[in-house]
Amino acid sequence: MKLVYSPPSPFVRKVTTLIHHAGLDDRIELVNVKTTALSVAEEARAANPLGKIPVMILDDGKALFDSRVITRFLDDLAGSNLYPQESMYDILTLEALADGIMESAVSITYETKLRPENEQSPSWMEAQWSKVLHAVKALENGEFKSMEGNLNMGQIAVACALGYLDFRHDARQWRNGHSNLASWNEKIMELPALIKTIPTD
Repeated sequence: MKLVYSPPSPFVRKVTTLIHHAGLDDRIELVNVKTTALSVAEEARAANPLGKIPVMILDDGKALFDSRVITRFLDDLAGSNLYPQESMYDILTLEALADGIMESAVSITYETKLRPENEQSPSWMEAQWSKVLHAVKALENGEFKSMEGNLNMGQIAVACALGYLDFRHDARQWRNGHSNLASWNEKIMELPALIKTIPTD
């Protein structure tokens, strides 16, 4: 199997964290590509008509995307039980929230990195950041019970989302006013698989 990926992506980090945590490293070849919203890597486009990463290419040539499909597949493959049946929908909802944080944060990154300054929209970027803050506040207030208990994919996704905020938007200081979530994040970041997948350019 192959994973078409790029290390800076928080969606990719969800998948690679699961790979390391579940001990699947030896079964999956990593295909590192350079891709953006404006310049799609050929490998990504060939495997996914949307040109988005991550994409998992199975041994029979079939491609799986997006990240939530890949993590479910790998969890089943490894038997890592990161989507336990009794709380699966709570975990999927938490993962969807984390993905939403990532989507808004990546959108801000693209706006600042891919568009000339005179074409950027500060009001649009602030609207995206408002979505991030509302989600962070909900996590701070304990509105998602899957944040507690045994490690699950929703928790990993949240850790990857917060890690991306640190990576690309540290100046915005998401921790301000969110001490509970900051403490939670500090603890989960002790997970070896998350340490191994800290994003880089």
